Amino acid sequence: MYKSFLIKYAEIAIKGKNRYLFEDALVGQIKYALRAAEGEFAVRRLQGRIYVDALSDYDYDEVIEALSRVFGIVGICPVVLAEDEGFDKLAEDVIAYMDSVYPDKRMTFKVNARRARKNYPMNSMELNAALGEKILDAFPEIKVDVHHPSVLLCVEIREKINIYSTEIKGPGGMPVGTNGRAMLLLSGGIDSPVAGYMIAKRGVAIDATYFHAPPYTSERAKQKVVDLAKILSAYAGPVRLHVVNFTEIQLYIYEKCPHEELTILMRRYMMRIAEHFAGENKCLGLVTGESIGQVASQTMQSLAATDAVCRMPVYRPLIGFDKSEIIEISEKIGAYETSIQPFEDCCTIFVAKHPVTKPNLNVIERSEQRLCEKIDRLVQTAVETAEHIRVAAEEG
Repeated sequence: MYKSFLIKYAEIAIKGKNRYLFEDALVGQIKYALRAAEGEFAVRRLQGRIYVDALSDYDYDEVIEALSRVFGIVGICPVVLAEDEGFDKLAEDVIAYMDSVYPDKRMTFKVNARRARKNYPMNSMELNAALGEKILDAFPEIKVDVHHPSVLLCVEIREKINIYSTEIKGPGGMPVGTNGRAMLLLSGGIDSPVAGYMIAKRGVAIDATYFHAPPYTSERAKQKVVDLAKILSAYAGPVRLHVVNFTEIQLYIYEKCPHEELTILMRRYMMRIAEHFAGENKCLGLVTGESIGQVASQTMQSLAATDAVCRMPVYRPLIGFDKSEIIEISEKIGAYETSIQPFEDCCTIFVAKHPVTKPNLNVIERSEQRLCEKIDRLVQTAVETAEHIRVAAEEG
């Protein structure tokens, strides 16, 4: 019976004169998300509300799933839109709605009426009482409970009258793209896709850099990362994925530098390369999936040594998360089963038996001097030969 969905948002409503920019961005993200659902839809803004109208047959569950991935939405309300033809017609529409949506009438209810049009002849309290009386007359088995009703019937008097009683929780946050763009260092693990999801939730558009190390890492490992980027794109919009061949750089570091410093030194060159692509893509920062103390390269000292090569800010949305919390989000967004596929990435190939956990920056920088003969040329080659893939969510 639902031909429309009322979309509710929260933070956007307090944006003042710039509010329309955030609403436009939200409309754009809704249109993008609905490509994953069968059917034709129109998205429109009206009187501080956003509506999704179904223009053809559609799958209800598919639409709800698609809208539930749009950051900025706090509530999705399947709504009946009725013409304003007087109170008696409104009462008929409300009774028809209750009869259709709730075939089992053993329930409690409360009417919550609001007037966006103050010229309506009845105020909110009068509407609550009058509609409640009509419902009780039509369905004597229904009971009123103004404190803890099982059904909260919302009636909003707008250009058209909105009738709804279900609000499905959205993901919240801000529409993607309203807070700039960042470069995600995307590996094949659990953490980095979750970090991308978390930063996108705050309105940041995402590009990604992945470091590939053939023949030590397989094409299946690369495809795994592309699949993770596709999962992320369902929430964050299209992702520009830069696939960098990192093998020669890793082998050169392995040959020239102390093995206990391998991870830190490789991370520093990854950050340099990712920052290069971030600059090309007009990103405002780098994003990683690091969490303090999770592994040797994620101690406070290690993170400081890694950050020292960056001119851009480095954002770490998971910095204080436990692994179990990260896994919970990974499962929620549908990335976990892909992340745990047993295809190694380049970070797990060249791992020292006893990596340094409290690196001294001066020592690390002296070790890098051993690389001066070839490293700039290897980095330049890695940048020039990178593969660039546009990854987008699948359409319905």
